Amino acid sequence: MAPTTKEAQRAELHKTIWRIANDLRGSVDGWDFKTYVLGMLFYRFISENLTAYINKGEHEAGDASFDYAQMPDSQADFARDEVVAEKGFFILPSDLFANVRKRAARDENLNETLERVFKNIEASALGSDSEEDIKGLFDDLDVNSNKLGSTVAKRNQKLAKLLDAIGDLPLGRWEDNSIDLFGDAYEYLMQMYAANAGKSGGEYYTPQEVSELLARITVVGKKQVNKVYDPAVGSGSLLLKFDKVLGKNNVRKGFYGQEINLTTYNLARINMFLHDVNYADFNLAHGDTLIEPEHWDDEPFEAIVSNPPYSTRWKGDDDALLINDERFAPAGVLAPKSKADLAFTMHMLSWLAVNGTAAIVQFPGVLYRGGAEKKIRQYLIDNNYVDAVIQLPTDLFFGTTIATCILVLKKSKKTSDVLFIDASAEFKRLGNKNKLLEEHRTRILDAFTTREPQDHFATIVGNEDIAANDYNIAVSSYVEAEDTREEVDITELNAEIARIVARQAELRSAIDEIVADLEGARS
Repeated sequence: MAPTTKEAQRAELHKTIWRIANDLRGSVDGWDFKTYVLGMLFYRFISENLTAYINKGEHEAGDASFDYAQMPDSQADFARDEVVAEKGFFILPSDLFANVRKRAARDENLNETLERVFKNIEASALGSDSEEDIKGLFDDLDVNSNKLGSTVAKRNQKLAKLLDAIGDLPLGRWEDNSIDLFGDAYEYLMQMYAANAGKSGGEYYTPQEVSELLARITVVGKKQVNKVYDPAVGSGSLLLKFDKVLGKNNVRKGFYGQEINLTTYNLARINMFLHDVNYADFNLAHGDTLIEPEHWDDEPFEAIVSNPPYSTRWKGDDDALLINDERFAPAGVLAPKSKADLAFTMHMLSWLAVNGTAAIVQFPGVLYRGGAEKKIRQYLIDNNYVDAVIQLPTDLFFGTTIATCILVLKKSKKTSDVLFIDASAEFKRLGNKNKLLEEHRTRILDAFTTREPQDHFATIVGNEDIAANDYNIAVSSYVEAEDTREEVDITELNAEIARIVARQAELRSAIDEIVADLEGARS
């Protein structure tokens, strides 16, 4: 019997996607094969998106039978300029996913066909406003890789199967508002690849429930923001949570971010398209945020969210110019070369609007270690930028089991104190990971919003008390853990011990008598 509820249908679709992804990859490592599955999903998406856009225009103009996919290439250029201006790219009818798929089984040069199609799509954006958003999107989908097969024939066989599998996914017709299905399928695949890839793969993906909590923290009391930003954007999923939390139209000037890893940067751009974020509404850059930051000249961001890499190395004081960088100079010291965590924090503070909020995932040592990190914390506390520190449970993230925290920064606080929340017990074990369910996120968010003390969960600490505690901002230093030990009645305990001792004496006497009887019998 077919699934009836939306959630059941989604679960069924997820199982199908994951089965296909694993069946198709064969001997290819799953982490390597993800680019093929995700890339083909993207290719199908933009083909259907563009076809629906052109068809809608023609249908509204009175030609109800028009179908762009059936049009000869020679007649298709009428739409090119308008489509590139609106969508950022153009695809000839013969290059559409559905048409390439139809010919795939008979195309002995399928690898060359796909390579040409991908180059044509990128070339369609040359010289336009969307050029940087489209450029290189298919670079990781290497149709000539030996990973797909040892011969051209074997590679093409694999590619044809991949086209069929992605084409058969029940994602609905674009005209029937299936936007969320494409985006959801992509999110699910990235999560599964991250979960199965170990540390190397998991670091680029923030679990959706953590992403949603971060986004909601930054928009408390707001119905819209100017724009959102993540300086370690990864696959872009964290930014896209603002679509769920506020709606795309309430992020007035779009989604911004920067990513150092080229493959992951491509994943993030594809993720934007698959969530129907127009090229004009996102601005993602490739590069090292700490050394060569983009968006210097942009208006500061009202919402910043990030899960930056843990204890990554950076130039630090090896680069004499960085101490004068306006992002880092105010603290008077640079983050350690082996631990760039607080360099990312200072960068985000610099990019934060006066009325903005930043929610940053931090690993434990950042909150209490000495040296340069203590001096940076001192700067943050003395200038009243730290709004809250939220202790999260262990084992939430892919690639690590460490318990992380959320550091919340604001530039316009009304009080000189910090809210500490101990949410270390707010989780449910599902599979091999802990999860923040909606009830857990709600409790955390309510405590953050009301700022009311709760025994063993939330407390407010003045900045002067934090300074007296060596600028330690670890939650466990301020929120007293609940004592779950049972209360013991000492009188009753002593009586029980006395009974045990008396009983031991009786047993010893009995044993002595038995031994004496045995020795007497032997003699």
